[in-house]
Amino acid sequence: MREPCYQKAVPLLPLAALFGVITLVCAAFLLVHAFRRSLGTGIMVLLIPFYMLVYAFSQFEHPRKNLILAGFFGGTVLAAVFLGLGAHALEQVMLRPPPPPIF
Repeated sequence: MREPCYQKAVPLLPLAALFGVITLVCAAFLLVHAFRRSLGTGIMVLLIPFYMLVYAFSQFEHPRKNLILAGFFGGTVLAAVFLGLGAHALEQVMLRPPPPPIF
């Protein structure tokens, strides 16, 4: 018996969720550090788009800075890639006509 086609799309979406969680954890490190530095810096990191990138490279100081930034940027890219691939595969499965009934 053939394996159903929808099972090919399933592993990609949990991977996207996993990398999304990694990104959120690393972003939380950046955000907590920014609020500890000052309230204004924390609010800017929270509310101004792309200021987190500037803050991460210019003012963020942590013993594991390289690992946190790699997790943040790598997790963001990988979550987007796996989410796109998983959504595309799921769309292809949903558009496929159902197999004819076997009697």
